[in-house]
Amino acid sequence: MKAALFHEYGGPETIVVEDRPVPSPGPGEVRVRVRAAALNHLDLWVRRGIGIDTTMPHIGGSDLAGHVDAVGQGVAPALEGTRVVVDPSLGYDAFYTGTPRGAAFDDPPLRLIGEHTDGGFAEYAVVPEANLFELPPSVAFDQAAAASLAGVTAWRAVIGRGGVRPGESVLITGGSGGVATMAVQIARRAGARVHAVTSGERSLLRLRDLGAEAVYDRGDPEWPRALKRATGGRGVDLVVDSVGEAMWSAVLRSLAVGGRVVCYGATTGPRVTTDLRHVFWKQLSILGSTMGTPSEYRSAMAAVVRGDLVAPIDRVLPLDETRRAHELLEAGEVFGKLVILP
Repeated sequence: MKAALFHEYGGPETIVVEDRPVPSPGPGEVRVRVRAAALNHLDLWVRRGIGIDTTMPHIGGSDLAGHVDAVGQGVAPALEGTRVVVDPSLGYDAFYTGTPRGAAFDDPPLRLIGEHTDGGFAEYAVVPEANLFELPPSVAFDQAAAASLAGVTAWRAVIGRGGVRPGESVLITGGSGGVATMAVQIARRAGARVHAVTSGERSLLRLRDLGAEAVYDRGDPEWPRALKRATGGRGVDLVVDSVGEAMWSAVLRSLAVGGRVVCYGATTGPRVTTDLRHVFWKQLSILGSTMGTPSEYRSAMAAVVRGDLVAPIDRVLPLDETRRAHELLEAGEVFGKLVILP
C-alpha cells in the first residue's frame, strides 16, 4: 500500500510517500480502507518530535474515515463493508477517571491513533473495533474525517468543560482553526452569543457565516476594546482558547466577573504570564481540556450526521501531496481542515 510517512523527526521535508506492507487486524481490530484522512496541528508536533514514543517509520493521521475492509478475531464478519469514521482516542476514559497507571505522568495510558500508532495517511489502517462510528451514506468521507478530532475536541471544550449555557457570551480564539470553527457552531447552537478572533478578511467573513455574531481581526490592537464595547463593557462569560502565549493576557482581561477560560492548545507557545489580580478579583476559572470521551465523540459525530455541525474544508489533496499539506498548515494558510485522499 502507499503511505505518507517520515523516518526521522524534522520539518515537512521529512514526509515521503512509500510502499508499505498492508497491515493485518489483530483480535478486536478491523482494517479500514481509508477514503479520507485529515490533518491536525498534532501531526506537525508529532513530525517535529514532541517527546513521545511513536512508531518509526511513522504514518501520521489521527482523523480517518473509510470502509471496513477486514476484521480480526472476535469481530463480526458482518462489519466488512461498513462505512465508518474512527474515534482517534485510545484509553481516554482510563486516563481521566483515575485508573492506576505508572508513577510518571509522562507515561499515561492515554494514546492516540496517528500519534502513538500508525494512522490514516495510508491506503489502509488498523484500528480497534470499539473506536468505530458508523456513517450513513449521507455523510461524505472527507466531511467525516475533517469533523472527527476537531469535533470531539470542540464539543468537550465548549460543552463538557466550558459548560456553556443559553444566553451566555463566548469568545473563541484562533478562529480559523479546525477546532475553533466547530466550537463556533457548537456554542451558537447551544444558544450562546459567539465572538471570535482570527486574521484576514476571508476568515472573518467565513466565521460570520458559521454563526459568530462578531469577529475581530487579531492584527488590530484595538480588538479587545471592540469586544468590551460589544458586550456592554461586561466582557464574555467563556473563552475557548487555543492560542496560548500571544493572547493570554488579552484573554483574561476579556472575561466578565465569574468568567471561565477553557484552554485546549497553545499554538503560539505554552509559557504565559498571569496577573493573578484578574483571577481572584473577578473570580475567574481556568480550565484545561483536550480531545474528549468516547461518549462525547459519539455526541459530536451524531451532530455531524444530523447536519447540525459542518467541518469547513480548506482544500482536499491527494496522498502524494501530504508534504504540501504539512507546509500549508505550518504556514497558517488554512481555514478549517486539510483533507488527504489516499
